[in-house]
Amino acid sequence: MTVITDAEFEEAAGLAPAVVRRYLSGKGWSAERDLSGAELWEWRPLQEPGAPYDPAPYELLVPMQRRRDYAGRVADILETLAVVESRRPGDIIREMQLPPVDWQFLRLVPPGPSGTAPLLDLVSALTGLKDLHTAAASSALTPQAVQPGQKPQVVKDHVAAVRLDQTRVGSYVIAAHTPLPDNPPSGRGDETRQGSLFNDTDLIRHGPQPSEPFARTVSRMLYAGVTCARTAAEETLADDSVPHFEHLTRAGLSANLCEALVKIAGEERRDFSLAFAWSSERPMEQPSPPVAISRRHVQALDAVAKDLRQRLGREAGAVLHGVVTKLNRDVAPPEATVYGDIIREDFQRQRSVRVELRPEDIDKAADAWRRGLEVVVKGDLEPRGTGVRMRQVTAFAVRPE
Repeated sequence: MTVITDAEFEEAAGLAPAVVRRYLSGKGWSAERDLSGAELWEWRPLQEPGAPYDPAPYELLVPMQRRRDYAGRVADILETLAVVESRRPGDIIREMQLPPVDWQFLRLVPPGPSGTAPLLDLVSALTGLKDLHTAAASSALTPQAVQPGQKPQVVKDHVAAVRLDQTRVGSYVIAAHTPLPDNPPSGRGDETRQGSLFNDTDLIRHGPQPSEPFARTVSRMLYAGVTCARTAAEETLADDSVPHFEHLTRAGLSANLCEALVKIAGEERRDFSLAFAWSSERPMEQPSPPVAISRRHVQALDAVAKDLRQRLGREAGAVLHGVVTKLNRDVAPPEATVYGDIIREDFQRQRSVRVELRPEDIDKAADAWRRGLEVVVKGDLEPRGTGVRMRQVTAFAVRPE
């Protein structure tokens, strides 16, 4: 058993009983019965495949009030938790002191010794995790099959609030948490308890639940979206083609979310899984088992993302900077081919775009074509065949030499 240090013993004495119980509840422990001035809590490990019987539960005696032996009781709890979680008591104390948070655990399976990972794998995984939160937050605001490049400030604020924690045991586990408001709604005792992540008709409850903070809405949308993505991958593999999945967009599925999952797998397309834990101050009654994504799922998700973008990838209010390489007045409406950058928040990509011109833009496009001047065009982008077309142009400007 891990022995608690003197410094950790002093910190343990400062933990309030409610803080200890909140932590245990969030980790799956349950209060079994009241004793004199204390509660008996239990946690039962999962039965290993092929094991002849269920493993015995772990038990903790949790004090309800601060008494003379309070620090010693909490120290005993921390030493047991250190064994169960394979973590240092100091790390557990630090997590107990965090405000209410929802957790996401990204488990990678890289080659090499347990607890290590190639640098390039981590770069892809962390970038994908950021994009995953961005996609979920965007869907929490406006569910769409393809999220626009420019993100609302509330989405940026959410992503900025996500924190990374210390890695966990289990190959290589990236732990992230999303802070929730400190003060849950008051009133009836069940107001902060959320019944489900999904419902029978649309897989997920679409709008915020009563008094639900935006961060929790994003956490639910993230779990639902990843679960739907795995379902979409399974159906694609079973059919050997990509069915239409736009009915899952209200549950958080989007091309952006699928692309984020592909990015997490990295260039080597490694297996990974995502697990979720919910703040005990806003408990979730419905189970949320981990979602495993295999190499085959990743290949299918890449196809799903491309299909969604190809069929439904209209982007309103896009901005294009480039030069006119071709002008065609003989079609209706007239078109200019502009080669340049489509300006997005997440990336800039150079490509040729066919721009449908308004009558007032034809002469400006011709002048820019003859003189080789740069133009700035704003309009709606949509896929067309293997290319991209800009329609509903709202601005066409020629930059002077």
